[in-house]
Amino acid sequence: MNSTRITVWRYAAVLAALLVVWPDAASAQRFKWWQADHIQRELSLTKEQVTRLEEVFQSYLPILRKQKDALDAAEAEFNRLVAKGDHTATLTQVDVVEAARAALNKSRALQLVYMRRVLTADQHAKLTAILGAERERRGDRAR
Repeated sequence: MNSTRITVWRYAAVLAALLVVWPDAASAQRFKWWQADHIQRELSLTKEQVTRLEEVFQSYLPILRKQKDALDAAEAEFNRLVAKGDHTATLTQVDVVEAARAALNKSRALQLVYMRRVLTADQHAKLTAILGAERERRGDRAR
């Protein structure tokens, strides 16, 4: 029983740490870079590319929102179970939370893959450098 309690608290601590450092889907896309004039110029994006990037972004938005809501609900239930002290249910809920997180991350990754396919290899390389420099300027370590 004591080892189960320790395991639950370890899961809770790990999950809490992840929640603090893990960006959500909405904040992951800080801005629509394809609509920024300076990036359009630097990448030589065509109007068709800008339109297609927006279409991909918009097509995934409802999916990402729904999955983010599911993750939020799963995390709320996890927190409720931890507070209640229901160790067995808490352990089970960890799987639910992580499955919801995985689904959200998979959708976000697919969105990025489809957006990447709109760009040429040269545009993608330039974009990576631009966004990396902007993150460095802001002091972001992640991503």
